[in-house]
Amino acid sequence: MRVDDADGVRTVTFDRPEAKNAFTADVARELSAALEQLTPEAFDAAVITGDGDAFSAGGDIRAMAERDETAREAYERVRGTLGRVAEAILTAPVPVVARVNGDAVGAGTSVVAACDFAYAASDARFGASFVNVGLVPDAGATVTLPRLVGLRAAKELAFTGKLISAERAAALDLVNEAVEPADLDAVVDETVETLAAQPTETLALAKEAIHANLGRSLADGLEREAHAQTLAYDTDAHEEGVSAFLEKRPPEFD
Repeated sequence: MRVDDADGVRTVTFDRPEAKNAFTADVARELSAALEQLTPEAFDAAVITGDGDAFSAGGDIRAMAERDETAREAYERVRGTLGRVAEAILTAPVPVVARVNGDAVGAGTSVVAACDFAYAASDARFGASFVNVGLVPDAGATVTLPRLVGLRAAKELAFTGKLISAERAAALDLVNEAVEPADLDAVVDETVETLAAQPTETLALAKEAIHANLGRSLADGLEREAHAQTLAYDTDAHEEGVSAFLEKRPPEFD
């Protein structure tokens, strides 16, 4: 795992190209730690990508074959590694963008589904391929996939394990857009620049409220929304946004 910080953006790169950036427990822990260190004071956004021709091929099958653990140990490993990855992405206080440079399969698809934005090279493929090795989707996919692509499509992906194109992934809202590989960096950079120009604290409040309200009743959701807005009213970003509007100038957020 490679972590690079520049201009308020943390880029986390899966760097096992010889293994198609397959997931191991150590990779999951390193990814989680890199995201858990993010703060809105120091960062505007984070980008997750892969080295080589794959984003991530999912779980390392060789590691699975060598694993010898009790049911309790398996539970603690999955919850403390792959579950932690999903939690780290979904609760990160800054937007997390997936730069899908190649195939994102298994846990790779799960990571993409958890991110706030995702852009894929047009030749990338996706698949919740866990069933092909007799497993259930993990790294948050049973939570995120139905919410993104809908119940029927989520079952199709999880029950068949088949691969889908980047174009279909975009049609399902698994990714924001499928673009030509040569254009991927420009599209991701433009998104990150747009996010960096926004008030980071406000984005953090909005992200937390949106995720917190998934599955809540209308009344509970409106309560949580009102709480988030009350906090937003008290920020420098709100004061600057109002002043800029009245003064007919672009806002300058920190």
